[in-house]
Amino acid sequence: MKFLKQLGNYMMLGARYHAQWELDVSNRILGDRKRMFVLLLLVVPAVLGGIAFADELGGALPNMIGGKSSYSPAFYSTAIFLASIGIGVMAGLITGCIGAGGGFIIAPALMSAGIKGILAVGTDLFHIFAKAIMGSVIHRKLGNVSVPLAVVFLIGAIIGSTCGGILNRWLYDLNPVISDAFITTIYSLMLGFLGFYALFDFLKARSAASRKSDAPKGTTAHHGGKVEGAEMGGLPRKLQSVKIPPIVRFDHDIVPGGRGISWVVLVISGAFVGLAAGIMGVGGGFLTFPIFVYTLGVSSMTTVGTDIFQIIFTAGWSAVTQYAIYGFIFYTLAMGMLLGSLLGIQIGAMSTKVVPGITIRGFYAMSVLAGFVNRIFALPSKLSDVGVISLSKEVGSTLETIGIYAFFIVIMVFSVWVIGTFLLNIRVLLGREVKS
Repeated sequence: MKFLKQLGNYMMLGARYHAQWELDVSNRILGDRKRMFVLLLLVVPAVLGGIAFADELGGALPNMIGGKSSYSPAFYSTAIFLASIGIGVMAGLITGCIGAGGGFIIAPALMSAGIKGILAVGTDLFHIFAKAIMGSVIHRKLGNVSVPLAVVFLIGAIIGSTCGGILNRWLYDLNPVISDAFITTIYSLMLGFLGFYALFDFLKARSAASRKSDAPKGTTAHHGGKVEGAEMGGLPRKLQSVKIPPIVRFDHDIVPGGRGISWVVLVISGAFVGLAAGIMGVGGGFLTFPIFVYTLGVSSMTTVGTDIFQIIFTAGWSAVTQYAIYGFIFYTLAMGMLLGSLLGIQIGAMSTKVVPGITIRGFYAMSVLAGFVNRIFALPSKLSDVGVISLSKEVGSTLETIGIYAFFIVIMVFSVWVIGTFLLNIRVLLGREVKS
């Protein structure tokens, strides 16, 4: 029980850190004219190119990245592009307002829209890679990047993401339904665990808040806890005591002579993060922070700088070598999600100034559980299709439809509530006042 509680806490912290990274990236892109120009250049092919091919080829995209004819959706329409922007906005609102978990709804949302699981994963990875490469900054000047730490970790991350991509493609080649069932199962387990933990956390916080006169206000991603890493727990000490050479040294500014950890531990940790990224999309960034700080004993400053390398290279390697060259990326969707998420994150983040923190926790639990319900209700029909369980198509279809409606109703209600809160308080927000 203690292990599960600690695991849930680590996942929450990782999701919050990843949300803060997304907010920082959004601020850098929207605050820089050159980056905005690059973004527009990336979006132009998704709009003009798609329209041109829609006219010439009756809606078919060319046989290039995102256009393999056998993978759904293998056609372009304005509705698909607008829907992808909408999905990006919803994910961004969750990320910005709640401070965690927005990226977790992208793959379930795409799969609910009829997109194959493997295509949803590949497209999500490409969207994260594009966002990371555009919003990256050079932390080397600040001394926040440990190059040896990053390089050795990336060895494992690339191995892990390659294995994840190979596994997804092998299952898809074996049977596309098995592939969807596998990805759905992984998301069901992850969202279920995180969602119920978040619900428990919310109920606990509400109970504590009811005993106090004032509830804490919301923030975007900084929620309690020592994350600097200057004081290590028992696990990091044990792992750093493993002396299998070569030893990678880091954090010289915090500890005289720096800390050291075996390359074997780093490679295994990187492989775990890469495997999660390769199978699920989401970049693996939500795992890097808790692994670095609470498992390996790396300071948070070094983690922030080093994780930028991890996200760019892991997401980029997976997206290009494991999905894009095999046709498992839909470029139009990726660019639409990128546009939508940048807008949604800004609105969500501003809304936290006028929303109680306890409400934010509740919506986080509800959003993640909505994703869980969506995937767990879709699982029976997929397992039935591959012969694992016996279930009539009518029942399976009904369950899947219930999951889809439940998911989008919750996410859309949340989105309308956040946007409404933003618009109703726009004068307060523009005046840089915090509503009491």
